[in-house]
Amino acid sequence: MAYPLINLKQKKKKFTQLVDRTAFVFLIVIIIACIVFLSLPILSVFLKFDVTQVSSQLHNPGIINALKLSLYTSIVATCCSIVLAVPMGYFLATRKFYGKPVIDALMDLPLVLPPAVAGIALLYTFAPKGTLGPLFNALGVTIPGYTVAVIIAQTFVAAPFLIRASKMGFEKQDKALYNSAKILTDSRFRIFFTISLPLASRAIISGVVMTWARAMGEFGATLMFAGNLPGITQTMPLAIYNMLYSEPIAGLVLSIILISIAFSVIVIVKLLEQKRSEKENVKS
Repeated sequence: MAYPLINLKQKKKKFTQLVDRTAFVFLIVIIIACIVFLSLPILSVFLKFDVTQVSSQLHNPGIINALKLSLYTSIVATCCSIVLAVPMGYFLATRKFYGKPVIDALMDLPLVLPPAVAGIALLYTFAPKGTLGPLFNALGVTIPGYTVAVIIAQTFVAAPFLIRASKMGFEKQDKALYNSAKILTDSRFRIFFTISLPLASRAIISGVVMTWARAMGEFGATLMFAGNLPGITQTMPLAIYNMLYSEPIAGLVLSIILISIAFSVIVIVKLLEQKRSEKENVKS
């Protein structure tokens, strides 16, 4: 009487193995599809690239001006982000107050806003007839259409990356070490600069790199708020948009430069995160 039960168990085992193998095959297919879908468009840019045309395009005034402007504005925007975001990240990580989730959400909002909406929001704030327009008009300052508008747009969309990174870095610190420091000194500034900031440095550096990369690649808000004026507000993404049909080779060269920068930034951030994770594992 035991034979039917044994056969049933064997059939069930075979069916389970068949299901597992089928699921594994589907998983492999999905993984391959994901890799192809996300990497093929990037590879296609390089496949269209002719190395022999690099030297001539690097002397193109449009490329040089866009590259110089992007480097200048992104570096300034990153510095502005450091001044604004690191203290904000520390505040969110170490303080509990009424309405904190709302403030936290507002700091993340530029990350998910459509670029056009971000540009319109900046226009309604800094344009001559915007919220702060009368103040700037009284000072004789006009922001839209000038390089400062590019810096403001880049800072607006990129600073949240550094806020998130700083907040995570400060949150992961050993509270016992922080409390011990309070016993030794009453100065919160001294504790911040000698203990909190150094311990969060890896996370902050990762955030700074991501912030700079995001500023370099900013397009929509800059186009809406600053305009697309060569040598004044035309950064690399805007130059690519302009050159797409008029100078496709120049646009391709700029695209490859931005892709290379983005890939390098991701690799750097991954390495920093890996080192930080290894350090935390050693401590634990």
